Amino acid sequence: MYTFNPRVRYSECDSDSNLTLTGIVNYLQDCSVFQSNDLGVGIDYLTSHHLGWVVNYWQIDVLKRPTLGDSIRIGTSPYKMGGFFGMRNFAIDSAEGGRLVQADSMWTLMNLSEYVPTKVPELFLERYEMFPKFDMEYLGRKIRPSKDAVFEPAGSVTVTPFDLDSNHHLNNSRYIDWALMAMKAADDAFDEHAVKRLRVEYRQQVLLGETLTMSCCRETSSADGEAGTAGGAKTQMGTVYTVEMANKNGDVCCVLQAVL
Repeated sequence: MYTFNPRVRYSECDSDSNLTLTGIVNYLQDCSVFQSNDLGVGIDYLTSHHLGWVVNYWQIDVLKRPTLGDSIRIGTSPYKMGGFFGMRNFAIDSAEGGRLVQADSMWTLMNLSEYVPTKVPELFLERYEMFPKFDMEYLGRKIRPSKDAVFEPAGSVTVTPFDLDSNHHLNNSRYIDWALMAMKAADDAFDEHAVKRLRVEYRQQVLLGETLTMSCCRETSSADGEAGTAGGAKTQMGTVYTVEMANKNGDVCCVLQAVL
């Protein structure tokens, strides 16, 4: 596994001095970028070849929140790469080696000149070492609320230049910031500190100046995963918040789900 070792900074924490969900996602993304750069196939290589990795899906399981000042280890291990896709696990561990966060993710390699998926080059297959998948629960990569889910309006947001990533699209972590804001707007009882699992399905790119309309539903999950898990996969029991973000045409660009 590729790793780097930071300390949790004040600017990454919430009002209880815990690392925020956005902070967690940023660390995971940084880890994959650092690995790619160290292997010689990072941002500079991708940009010069008009390529970019686009994340399709996150499943992030929070076992224990890192807190202000903690020394932590961020790790990533690709476990499958081929065709247009790459799959990665991620972990955040304590300095003593205890697992704090574990995650699964799926990425697509894009030709950014035409914005179409492109085959992973042989060079990438040579550079990235594959590792065994983590021993964790894997849910389906399609997030579907239950048939009885009722969505309520939860505000709207417009993409500014400060929200973009190196691919000139809405940064992955901004969706999460906004979804958490929508969950709180829809239900005053929502507590971001209590989120134990976060799933994000990115369906469509979002660009500068676009406005996303958000809607949210609140359900209680069951052991058979009826509240929004695909294929009858089991999930943690608890309260499930699902946010859909739609563009001006009504197309859902992103679905996010938090389990408390």
